[in-house]
Amino acid sequence: MTKTFRGTFTVMITPFDRSGAIDLPATTEMVNWQIAEGIHGLVPLGSTGEFLSMTDEERHDVAKAVIDTAAGRVPVLIGTGAERTEDVIRYSREAEALGADGVMIIPPFYSTPTEDELFEHYRRIGEALSIPIMIYNNPATANVDLTPRIVERLSRIDNVRYIKESTMDVTRIRDILEFCGDRMTVFGGIMGFESFLAGAEGWVAVGSNLMPRELAGIFSRWADHRDFDGARALYQQALPVIRLVGGHRYVSATKAALALMGRDVGAPRAPRLPLPEAEWPMVEAALLAAGVRLARAA
Repeated sequence: MTKTFRGTFTVMITPFDRSGAIDLPATTEMVNWQIAEGIHGLVPLGSTGEFLSMTDEERHDVAKAVIDTAAGRVPVLIGTGAERTEDVIRYSREAEALGADGVMIIPPFYSTPTEDELFEHYRRIGEALSIPIMIYNNPATANVDLTPRIVERLSRIDNVRYIKESTMDVTRIRDILEFCGDRMTVFGGIMGFESFLAGAEGWVAVGSNLMPRELAGIFSRWADHRDFDGARALYQQALPVIRLVGGHRYVSATKAALALMGRDVGAPRAPRLPLPEAEWPMVEAALLAAGVRLARAA
């Protein structure tokens, strides 16, 4: 039975051990902690998960670990992005076979596809799957802008039912909902709280790697209880962390922050570099400002 996705979903970091290998026990621990803290869903192998720096075997192992550990307690959407359509289909079919509830697919990020090429890309993927597809609009990294009119066209493809809209323009959410109607459910990316106010039904968040309970609570207080003041208060509390991981440090600062919280998930993989030592006090300050308990000082 197809699940309905709503709420705050963590776009997960990928833990590595000290040798740089995938750390599956740490992955399992991260999944259990996130669920215990009340997160509404998990998205491994997105940009934050460093999917482009991993082998096919590693991608498979991470997807399996997250799906098996979640065990149906929350939805799991696997990031299956790639430049070649056939590779996306292969990754997506593998995710479906492993038991994923859906997939999140960024557009081809080098070939600068035309609108017709984007439609054909997602059409072929949609026809190959029976689980929902969340398309991912992040023109700053993908070099492709899924404008609301393009999203309207893509929403006519079977299984393309969700979008992670990661520009800073929340009016796009308004337009997508107007153009697509009930064919498309919008998740915010960068602008979570603001996206809810514009009609988004969820948030694919980086900051919930660090504050899953609070970022899930922002959605629940607004969407489930219509407690605007409570949601806004949680948002204000989490803002230092949201800002910390909202720019180019989204991987390195998240991993540094988790280390300060006593959750060693290793360093990023090349070409990313670990956070410079001089910037660790900034991470510590952001965590403390957001009320996050530290295990040790920077």
